Amino acid sequence: MRRLGSTRRVRRTFRTVAAGAVCSMALAAPTAVPAQAAPSQAAPAQGQEHGVHKAPHWELTDTGAADVRFRGLSAVSRHTAWVAGTKGTVLRTTDGGTNWRDVSPPGADALEFRDIEAFDARRAVVLAIGEGEASRVYRTDDGGATWTESFRNTDAKAFYDCLTFFDHRHGLAMSDPVDGRFRILSTSDGGRSWKVLPDAGMPAAQEGEAGFAASGQCLVASGPSDVWLATGGAARARVLHSRDRGRTWTATDTPIPAGDPAKGVFALAFRDRTHGLAVGGDYRPDQSSPQAAARTADGGRTWQPAAQPPPAYRSGAAWLPHSRTAALAVGPTGTDLTTDGGRTWRTVDTGSYDTVDCTADLGCWAAGEQGRVARLEK
Repeated sequence: MRRLGSTRRVRRTFRTVAAGAVCSMALAAPTAVPAQAAPSQAAPAQGQEHGVHKAPHWELTDTGAADVRFRGLSAVSRHTAWVAGTKGTVLRTTDGGTNWRDVSPPGADALEFRDIEAFDARRAVVLAIGEGEASRVYRTDDGGATWTESFRNTDAKAFYDCLTFFDHRHGLAMSDPVDGRFRILSTSDGGRSWKVLPDAGMPAAQEGEAGFAASGQCLVASGPSDVWLATGGAARARVLHSRDRGRTWTATDTPIPAGDPAKGVFALAFRDRTHGLAVGGDYRPDQSSPQAAARTADGGRTWQPAAQPPPAYRSGAAWLPHSRTAALAVGPTGTDLTTDGGRTWRTVDTGSYDTVDCTADLGCWAAGEQGRVARLEK
């Protein structure tokens, strides 16, 4: 199976509703950013030159990396974020995107970074994807000044797609099925060391089933032990759920269409242990993606299709901070907003993004092709 150009292939529980509700209402009419605009071409916010208040909107930052596609994103706060992408590139900002520092691991130019999880401005874990030894994990404790390779896959049948953390110590990474079952890698020391978990508690994979390394959101956690895994490429697009940090799993079908290597669930977002969103579709630009979103209110035991889904394939999703009903979904053709918990979506921006992440201090970031990284601005 092909993985978006490669061969084969926790979000926090929010405490209040008011801040997110205000943000989602203001997002009703953000300024659209042209899909092919380069990061350095972002225009000043409309109305600013006249002192007019502008609704929240994506504002592109200048990463200086127009030849890199960033599918890995970890937002720490409104000021600090990490992105990871092609050509072994890792960037970090600590000033809200005004300046980006290249903190890429040395000698990683040939690697494809597709996921990154940061604990703060200094500590982060990044995943490189690919067959065999192309799948690797690196960790830094000094803001990217130095990196340690903490895992290198030696099984030619494994292909790692995503990673996630429950807390600063406990995390998981997932590989496409090996010998008929998804493979789970576990760490209990913050990504400094990893071990493969037994697969006895993992349901059998469907023929052709795999994860999509599209946004770092095919494996997500919420709380101290719950984790969900998104799949596609097979007859049915499924979400697998574990309540015990990846030791045992249950699988549930979703209404998002599959039946083709390019179709399925590409990203998940859970605001707590029960309420979650799934987005996806068909990543091929010449193919339509009906029913590209679904929602759950029972921890993933059942999924309902969106009554009004996004109009096209979406690869990333995130709940807006402190909201029980508002969330964003992003993809190459735009950003969509829901204000009713995923029942209906509407496009609010036409810029191209692959992944999105929000933080408790009302910081939301998005990243994608041509070095594009944006922050949600008021």
